[in-house]
Amino acid sequence: MTQHTVLFELGCEELPPKSLKTLRDALQAETVKGLQEAGLNFASIEAYAAPRRLALKIVDVDGAQADSQKRFDGPAVQAAYDAEGKPTKALEGFMRGQGISAEQVSTFQAGKVEKVCYYKDIQGQSLDVLLPQILQTALDRLPIAKRMRSAASRTEFVRPVKWVVLLKDDQVIPATIQDHQAGNLSYGHRFHAPEAITLANADEYLPKLKAAHVVASFEERQAMIDQQVKALADEVNAIAIVPADLRDEVTALVEWPVALRASFEERFLAVPQEALITTMQDNQKYFCLINADGKLQPYFITVSNIESKDPTQIIEGNEKVVRPRLSDAEFFFLQDQKQPLASRKTKLANMVFQAELGTLWDKSERIAKLAVALTAITGANAQDAEKAALLAKCDLTSELVGEFPELQGIAGTYYARLEGENDEVAEALGEQYLPKFAGDVLPKTKTGTTIALADRLDTLVGIFGIGQAPTGSKDPFALRRSAIGILRLIIENELDVTIEELVNLALQGYGEIVKDHGKTLADAVAFLEGRYRAKYEDQGVAVDVLQAVQALSPKSPLDFDKRVNAVNHFRALPEAAALAAANKRVANILAKEATPEGAVVEAKLVEDAEKALFAELQAVTPVVEPLLAAKDYTEALSKLAALRAPIDSFFDGVMVMADDAELKANRLRLLAQLRHLFTAVADVSVLQH
Repeated sequence: MTQHTVLFELGCEELPPKSLKTLRDALQAETVKGLQEAGLNFASIEAYAAPRRLALKIVDVDGAQADSQKRFDGPAVQAAYDAEGKPTKALEGFMRGQGISAEQVSTFQAGKVEKVCYYKDIQGQSLDVLLPQILQTALDRLPIAKRMRSAASRTEFVRPVKWVVLLKDDQVIPATIQDHQAGNLSYGHRFHAPEAITLANADEYLPKLKAAHVVASFEERQAMIDQQVKALADEVNAIAIVPADLRDEVTALVEWPVALRASFEERFLAVPQEALITTMQDNQKYFCLINADGKLQPYFITVSNIESKDPTQIIEGNEKVVRPRLSDAEFFFLQDQKQPLASRKTKLANMVFQAELGTLWDKSERIAKLAVALTAITGANAQDAEKAALLAKCDLTSELVGEFPELQGIAGTYYARLEGENDEVAEALGEQYLPKFAGDVLPKTKTGTTIALADRLDTLVGIFGIGQAPTGSKDPFALRRSAIGILRLIIENELDVTIEELVNLALQGYGEIVKDHGKTLADAVAFLEGRYRAKYEDQGVAVDVLQAVQALSPKSPLDFDKRVNAVNHFRALPEAAALAAANKRVANILAKEATPEGAVVEAKLVEDAEKALFAELQAVTPVVEPLLAAKDYTEALSKLAALRAPIDSFFDGVMVMADDAELKANRLRLLAQLRHLFTAVADVSVLQH
């Protein structure tokens, strides 16, 4: 069969930059699906996306579907012919329905019954017939939140469609897609080469567009931007901040990227750099420059869509546009400094945290008391913790946070430093919100850790206390994420404390606001323990490892974590599967039989295998018990792995349920001793292999 190279291009008004990559990938995936469903083979499919176009190049695609044969089933042979071998009414009806004569009837075996049938030859449809519908279906299935209709057209798309190219090698495939007649005319850069481009064949697409100042490949444009941005940053000995989302968005905004470096007045560097970076990235789509220490430099890089004969005009234009934005940030920053952070508590007293739980100032006072109590656990200075807690929410009333909400905490750190607060207090104001998301960094200071814990515990306990725990998809206070943050703060800072202790400390701050302290304690503890699964699944820990640890209900998150790590390590050992199976067998036996009291009587061990197992247990127990006491569970389980051979021999050669009652009782005690050693870490019998 003949193979062809096909080019499809949909030309539009400027496509939404934040979803350009998604649209390209979805168009490719849907087209692949359509080709496969149609039975059309192809070697590869390349997808292109630029501001004004989505395109596909399908390489070595079949010119038509393969011919096929379809079977139409009729009645059983027994019912199809009479005693003389002539067609019955049943067979005549089947032939009439298929429009065939008796000579075209075949038979086939359907289980034990032989049936009549008709094999119809079906000629495969051509690529020219199939492809337009495949492409239109793919476009209809694109993930577009809001479609629009343009002019008199009844079809809808994310932006008005301007032209359609559909080429098979050097031939136009006659088709109407999105109400546009397909042709071989594309268009270059809107300013550099706005005239039509005639494509003689599908392979001309990329080079001809490039000659017309359009780089159709998203990845190629992005590589050009990366290279140009790095070169411009290197010239001033700086490093460009290139967030992945902004990089994709800028790539989606230009057809012919030309990076230019501009500058701003150094006086603006006195403003919190986070505010300057935010406004330049979000509003202007600029790449900011920092030095090796992470300090903002008075430069930014803009990516133009024009190769100007006088780039200084573009640079000056961007500098003129950014100056008022930086001036606004500077104004807010200077205004805020006229009022000390601590004096803002009156404004916080007028801002509701939650109707039943009081204002933000009420919350600040609760956090301060809780933070002081937590310092005994975190090792922070109580005076610093109290001071930081009372200042923690003050920057929420500032002009800077009002304009840049993402600077909450960060603005507070700047103002606290300017007011002469020590590093622990100042840093804690920004660190109180860490971690913000899964995998985010934790606070570096002990005071920051204390405030971060206190803030989350206060919210969680308060919301549970008024009966508004998260349900289904409703979690307005983000308590699920907050709970994982609490677990991480405890585990990664190695704080030896139980969840119950922490919840009780937080409850003390609420007094009579929370009516049922007992129920709130139980519910909040259960909720926090319920988040272990989400936390560890994110790290790739298997569910059975968690179940093995949860069977013991450890009360401390740090202890829980050590056990999880130990079981995870144990699970990978070659002995793990056999030991898990043996533990399951032991657990089943002990569940059915009451274990007799007392220790194993060595004199009543008669079989070599039970003597050997007892000897190994006697040897390993004094080694393992200190490890368990030190909570070195990984090493403890590694030592217990050596019991695999004697356990296997025991079950191969010893009858536990012996007729002799004393022998049976002694063997049950032996198994109980074995089980006790393993379950000191986790219930490894639940591990799946």
